[in-house]
Amino acid sequence: MPAKSPDPQTSVLLLHGRGGAASVLALVIEVGIVVWYWYASQRAGADGRRWPLLRVGSFALGMAVVAYAVEGGIALYERDNFTVHVVQLLLLAYVAPPLLAMGMPVRLALQSAKRRTHARLLRFVHSWWARALTHPLVVLVLLSASLYAYFLTPLYRWSEEHPALLFYVDVHFLFVGFLFWSVVVSRDVLPRSFRFGTRVVLVLVCVPVDAFFGLTVGSVSKPLFGAGNTLADTQGGGDVLWGLTELFIVIALALLFVEWAREEERRAVQADRQLDAAIAAARAGADGASEGPP
Repeated sequence: MPAKSPDPQTSVLLLHGRGGAASVLALVIEVGIVVWYWYASQRAGADGRRWPLLRVGSFALGMAVVAYAVEGGIALYERDNFTVHVVQLLLLAYVAPPLLAMGMPVRLALQSAKRRTHARLLRFVHSWWARALTHPLVVLVLLSASLYAYFLTPLYRWSEEHPALLFYVDVHFLFVGFLFWSVVVSRDVLPRSFRFGTRVVLVLVCVPVDAFFGLTVGSVSKPLFGAGNTLADTQGGGDVLWGLTELFIVIALALLFVEWAREEERRAVQADRQLDAAIAAARAGADGASEGPP
Protein backbone atom coordinates (compact mmCIF):
# COMPACT_ATOMS: atom_id res chain seq x y z
CA MET A 1 0.00 0.00 0.00
CA PRO A 2 1.45 3.42 -0.95
CA ALA A 3 2.33 5.90 1.75
CA LYS A 4 -0.41 8.35 2.70
CA SER A 5 -0.20 11.84 1.23
CA PRO A 6 3.20 11.56 -0.52
CA ASP A 7 4.98 14.86 -0.99
CA PRO A 8 4.59 16.07 -4.60
CA GLN A 9 7.83 16.26 -6.54
CA THR A 10 8.39 19.35 -8.71
CA SER A 11 9.88 17.26 -11.52
CA VAL A 12 6.79 15.05 -11.57
CA LEU A 13 4.40 18.01 -11.49
CA LEU A 14 6.13 19.73 -14.40
CA LEU A 15 7.56 16.97 -16.57
CA HIS A 16 5.36 13.93 -16.15
CA GLY A 17 1.83 13.13 -17.22
CA ARG A 18 -0.87 10.58 -16.70
CA GLY A 19 -1.05 7.90 -19.39
CA GLY A 20 -3.77 5.48 -20.33
CA ALA A 21 -6.53 5.32 -22.91
CA ALA A 22 -8.78 7.74 -21.02
CA SER A 23 -6.08 10.42 -20.85
CA VAL A 24 -5.27 10.02 -24.54
CA LEU A 25 -8.96 10.35 -25.42
CA ALA A 26 -9.31 13.44 -23.24
CA LEU A 27 -6.24 15.00 -24.85
CA VAL A 28 -7.59 14.32 -28.34
CA ILE A 29 -10.88 16.01 -27.40
CA GLU A 30 -9.06 19.03 -25.95
CA VAL A 31 -6.85 19.43 -29.02
CA GLY A 32 -9.93 19.07 -31.22
CA ILE A 33 -11.70 21.87 -29.35
CA VAL A 34 -8.69 24.17 -29.79
CA VAL A 35 -8.49 23.35 -33.51
CA TRP A 36 -12.21 24.08 -33.89
CA TYR A 37 -11.82 27.39 -32.09
CA TRP A 38 -8.94 28.47 -34.32
CA TYR A 39 -10.78 27.41 -37.48
CA ALA A 40 -13.96 29.17 -36.34
CA SER A 41 -12.02 32.35 -35.52
CA GLN A 42 -10.61 32.36 -39.07
CA ARG A 43 -14.06 31.76 -40.52
CA ALA A 44 -15.58 34.52 -38.38
CA GLY A 45 -12.93 36.95 -39.66
CA ALA A 46 -13.56 36.12 -43.31
CA ASP A 47 -15.94 39.08 -43.66
CA GLY A 48 -13.23 41.55 -42.65
CA ARG A 49 -14.03 41.69 -38.92
CA ARG A 50 -11.01 40.04 -37.37
CA TRP A 51 -11.62 37.89 -34.30
CA PRO A 52 -9.46 39.41 -31.51
CA LEU A 53 -6.25 37.50 -30.82
CA LEU A 54 -6.71 38.21 -27.11
CA ARG A 55 -9.80 36.02 -27.10
CA VAL A 56 -7.95 33.29 -29.00
CA GLY A 57 -5.08 33.40 -26.52
CA SER A 58 -7.43 33.37 -23.52
CA PHE A 59 -9.32 30.33 -24.80
CA ALA A 60 -6.12 28.46 -25.73
CA LEU A 61 -4.63 29.16 -22.30
CA GLY A 62 -7.81 27.94 -20.63
CA MET A 63 -7.66 24.68 -22.57
CA ALA A 64 -3.98 24.31 -21.64
CA VAL A 65 -4.94 24.62 -17.96
CA VAL A 66 -7.63 21.96 -18.45
CA ALA A 67 -5.14 19.64 -20.16
CA TYR A 68 -2.61 20.07 -17.36
CA ALA A 69 -5.20 19.52 -14.63
CA VAL A 70 -6.56 16.36 -16.26
CA GLU A 71 -3.48 14.81 -17.89
CA GLY A 72 -0.52 16.66 -16.38
CA GLY A 73 1.72 15.72 -13.48
CA ILE A 74 -0.72 17.19 -10.97
CA ALA A 75 -3.24 14.48 -11.92
CA LEU A 76 -0.81 11.79 -10.73
CA TYR A 77 -1.39 12.90 -7.12
CA GLU A 78 -5.18 13.37 -7.18
CA ARG A 79 -5.79 10.02 -5.46
CA ASP A 80 -2.88 10.25 -2.99
CA ASN A 81 -2.47 13.87 -1.87
CA PHE A 82 -5.52 15.83 -0.73
CA THR A 83 -3.90 19.25 -1.05
CA VAL A 84 -2.77 18.62 -4.61
CA HIS A 85 -6.23 17.31 -5.48
CA VAL A 86 -7.75 20.51 -4.12
CA VAL A 87 -5.43 22.61 -6.31
CA GLN A 88 -6.33 20.46 -9.30
CA LEU A 89 -10.08 21.04 -8.81
CA LEU A 90 -9.50 24.77 -8.29
CA LEU A 91 -7.70 24.88 -11.63
CA LEU A 92 -10.75 23.25 -13.21
CA ALA A 93 -13.35 25.42 -11.44
CA TYR A 94 -11.66 28.79 -10.85
CA VAL A 95 -8.80 29.19 -13.37
CA ALA A 96 -9.65 27.47 -16.65
CA PRO A 97 -13.37 28.48 -16.81
CA PRO A 98 -12.89 32.29 -16.74
CA LEU A 99 -10.17 32.00 -19.39
CA LEU A 100 -12.47 29.90 -21.56
CA ALA A 101 -15.41 32.23 -20.95
CA MET A 102 -13.41 35.32 -21.94
CA GLY A 103 -12.74 33.57 -25.25
CA MET A 104 -16.50 33.92 -25.97
CA PRO A 105 -16.95 30.48 -27.60
CA VAL A 106 -20.73 30.81 -27.96
CA ARG A 107 -20.45 34.13 -29.81
CA LEU A 108 -17.74 32.64 -32.01
CA ALA A 109 -19.87 29.61 -32.79
CA LEU A 110 -22.78 31.85 -33.78
CA GLN A 111 -20.63 34.08 -35.98
CA SER A 112 -18.86 31.22 -37.75
CA ALA A 113 -21.74 28.77 -38.15
CA LYS A 114 -23.82 28.31 -41.26
CA ARG A 115 -27.39 29.56 -41.34
CA ARG A 116 -29.09 26.34 -40.23
CA THR A 117 -26.55 25.66 -37.47
CA HIS A 118 -26.77 29.31 -36.42
CA ALA A 119 -30.54 29.02 -35.98
CA ARG A 120 -30.20 25.85 -33.91
CA LEU A 121 -27.55 27.39 -31.68
CA LEU A 122 -29.70 30.47 -31.18
CA ARG A 123 -32.67 28.32 -30.13
CA PHE A 124 -30.38 26.46 -27.77
CA VAL A 125 -29.09 29.68 -26.19
CA HIS A 126 -32.58 31.05 -25.64
CA SER A 127 -34.17 27.82 -24.45
CA TRP A 128 -35.87 27.82 -21.05
CA TRP A 129 -33.41 25.43 -19.46
CA ALA A 130 -30.42 27.43 -20.75
CA ARG A 131 -31.98 30.49 -19.11
CA ALA A 132 -32.41 28.50 -15.90
CA LEU A 133 -28.81 27.22 -15.88
CA THR A 134 -27.40 30.73 -16.33
CA HIS A 135 -29.51 32.37 -13.63
CA PRO A 136 -27.16 34.04 -11.08
CA LEU A 137 -28.58 32.15 -8.11
CA VAL A 138 -28.42 28.84 -9.96
CA VAL A 139 -24.77 29.18 -10.98
CA LEU A 140 -23.83 30.29 -7.47
CA VAL A 141 -25.60 27.33 -5.86
CA LEU A 142 -24.19 24.87 -8.39
CA LEU A 143 -20.58 25.91 -7.79
CA SER A 144 -20.79 26.30 -4.02
CA ALA A 145 -22.96 23.25 -3.40
CA SER A 146 -20.61 21.15 -5.54
CA LEU A 147 -17.72 21.91 -3.20
CA TYR A 148 -19.73 21.08 -0.08
CA ALA A 149 -21.39 18.00 -1.55
CA TYR A 150 -18.17 16.54 -2.90
CA PHE A 151 -15.78 17.03 0.00
CA LEU A 152 -18.13 16.81 2.98
CA THR A 153 -20.00 13.67 1.93
CA PRO A 154 -18.90 10.10 1.05
CA LEU A 155 -18.62 11.24 -2.59
CA TYR A 156 -14.97 12.18 -2.06
CA ARG A 157 -14.07 8.75 -0.69
CA TRP A 158 -16.02 6.99 -3.45
CA SER A 159 -14.30 9.04 -6.16
CA GLU A 160 -10.87 8.14 -4.75
CA GLU A 161 -11.82 4.48 -5.01
CA HIS A 162 -13.46 4.62 -8.47
CA PRO A 163 -11.53 6.30 -11.33
CA ALA A 164 -14.65 6.70 -13.50
CA LEU A 165 -16.38 8.74 -10.79
CA LEU A 166 -13.23 10.78 -10.29
CA PHE A 167 -13.18 11.64 -14.00
CA TYR A 168 -16.82 12.73 -13.78
CA VAL A 169 -15.94 14.98 -10.84
CA ASP A 170 -13.32 16.75 -12.97
CA VAL A 171 -15.82 17.29 -15.79
CA HIS A 172 -18.51 18.44 -13.36
CA PHE A 173 -16.34 21.11 -11.71
CA LEU A 174 -15.20 22.36 -15.12
CA PHE A 175 -18.82 22.62 -16.28
CA VAL A 176 -20.24 24.40 -13.23
CA GLY A 177 -17.18 26.66 -13.12
CA PHE A 178 -17.73 27.62 -16.76
CA LEU A 179 -21.39 28.44 -16.07
CA PHE A 180 -20.48 30.61 -13.09
CA TRP A 181 -17.64 32.52 -14.72
CA SER A 182 -19.55 32.97 -17.98
CA VAL A 183 -22.06 35.00 -15.99
CA VAL A 184 -19.39 36.89 -14.03
CA VAL A 185 -16.58 37.84 -16.43
CA SER A 186 -17.78 37.01 -19.94
CA ARG A 187 -19.49 39.20 -22.52
CA ASP A 188 -20.50 36.12 -24.46
CA VAL A 189 -23.96 35.51 -25.91
CA LEU A 190 -26.09 34.36 -22.97
CA PRO A 191 -29.85 33.90 -22.54
CA ARG A 192 -29.92 37.11 -20.50
CA SER A 193 -27.58 40.03 -19.88
CA PHE A 194 -26.33 40.92 -16.41
CA ARG A 195 -25.51 44.32 -15.02
CA PHE A 196 -22.20 45.14 -13.42
CA GLY A 197 -23.71 45.32 -9.94
CA THR A 198 -25.28 41.86 -10.23
CA ARG A 199 -21.98 40.28 -11.21
CA VAL A 200 -20.09 42.03 -8.39
CA VAL A 201 -22.64 40.88 -5.82
CA LEU A 202 -22.40 37.35 -7.19
CA VAL A 203 -18.64 37.32 -6.65
CA LEU A 204 -18.86 38.94 -3.22
CA VAL A 205 -21.32 36.30 -2.03
CA CYS A 206 -18.72 33.66 -2.84
CA VAL A 207 -16.28 35.16 -0.31
CA PRO A 208 -18.01 34.01 2.93
CA VAL A 209 -19.28 30.80 1.32
CA ASP A 210 -15.82 29.69 0.19
CA ALA A 211 -14.14 30.95 3.36
CA PHE A 212 -16.50 28.99 5.59
CA PHE A 213 -15.99 25.86 3.50
CA GLY A 214 -12.21 26.18 3.61
CA LEU A 215 -12.25 26.72 7.35
CA THR A 216 -14.54 23.73 7.80
CA VAL A 217 -12.20 21.41 5.91
CA GLY A 218 -9.15 22.94 7.58
CA SER A 219 -10.52 22.19 11.04
CA VAL A 220 -11.63 18.57 10.60
CA SER A 221 -10.57 16.14 13.30
CA LYS A 222 -9.92 13.22 10.95
CA PRO A 223 -8.94 12.89 7.28
CA LEU A 224 -11.73 12.85 4.74
CA PHE A 225 -10.19 9.79 3.10
CA GLY A 226 -8.34 7.93 5.80
CA ALA A 227 -7.02 5.24 3.49
CA GLY A 228 -5.08 7.70 1.36
CA ASN A 229 -4.60 11.02 3.18
CA THR A 230 -3.19 12.15 6.50
CA LEU A 231 -4.94 14.58 8.83
CA ALA A 232 -2.25 17.22 8.28
CA ASP A 233 -2.67 16.91 4.51
CA THR A 234 -6.44 17.28 4.79
CA GLN A 235 -6.22 20.34 7.02
CA GLY A 236 -3.56 21.86 4.79
CA GLY A 237 -5.79 21.29 1.78
CA GLY A 238 -8.59 23.19 3.52
CA ASP A 239 -6.27 26.14 4.16
CA VAL A 240 -5.09 26.10 0.55
CA LEU A 241 -8.67 25.92 -0.69
CA TRP A 242 -9.69 28.91 1.41
CA GLY A 243 -6.65 30.98 0.42
CA LEU A 244 -6.69 30.27 -3.32
CA THR A 245 -10.42 30.74 -3.77
CA GLU A 246 -10.24 34.14 -2.08
CA LEU A 247 -7.28 35.06 -4.30
CA PHE A 248 -9.18 34.10 -7.44
CA ILE A 249 -12.20 36.09 -6.30
CA VAL A 250 -10.06 39.19 -5.71
CA ILE A 251 -8.63 38.83 -9.22
CA ALA A 252 -12.15 38.48 -10.62
CA LEU A 253 -13.24 41.66 -8.83
CA ALA A 254 -10.24 43.49 -10.25
CA LEU A 255 -11.16 42.35 -13.77
CA LEU A 256 -14.75 43.45 -13.24
CA PHE A 257 -13.71 46.92 -12.12
CA VAL A 258 -11.36 47.27 -15.10
CA GLU A 259 -14.22 46.28 -17.40
CA TRP A 260 -16.52 48.76 -15.64
CA ALA A 261 -13.98 51.58 -16.05
CA ARG A 262 -13.58 50.82 -19.76
CA GLU A 263 -17.34 50.68 -20.23
CA GLU A 264 -17.78 54.04 -18.51
CA GLU A 265 -15.04 55.49 -20.71
CA ARG A 266 -16.74 54.19 -23.85
CA ARG A 267 -20.05 55.66 -22.70
CA ALA A 268 -18.42 59.02 -22.01
CA VAL A 269 -16.82 59.06 -25.47
CA GLN A 270 -20.13 58.12 -27.07
CA ALA A 271 -21.96 60.83 -25.13
CA ASP A 272 -19.36 63.42 -26.22
CA ARG A 273 -19.76 62.39 -29.85
CA GLN A 274 -23.54 62.64 -29.63
CA LEU A 275 -23.25 66.07 -28.03
CA ASP A 276 -20.82 67.25 -30.71
CA ALA A 277 -23.15 65.95 -33.42
CA ALA A 278 -26.12 67.73 -31.84
CA ILE A 279 -24.17 71.00 -31.59
CA ALA A 280 -22.99 70.68 -35.20
CA ALA A 281 -26.56 70.02 -36.36
CA ALA A 282 -27.85 73.00 -34.39
CA ARG A 283 -25.17 75.26 -35.91
CA ALA A 284 -25.93 74.01 -39.40
CA GLY A 285 -29.61 74.73 -38.86
CA ALA A 286 -28.85 78.23 -37.56
CA ASP A 287 -26.54 78.99 -40.49
CA GLY A 288 -29.15 77.78 -42.97
CA ALA A 289 -31.82 79.93 -41.38
CA SER A 290 -29.60 83.07 -41.47
CA GLU A 291 -28.67 82.56 -45.12
CA GLY A 292 -32.23 81.84 -46.29
CA PRO A 293 -34.72 84.40 -47.74
CA PRO A 294 -36.29 86.86 -45.30
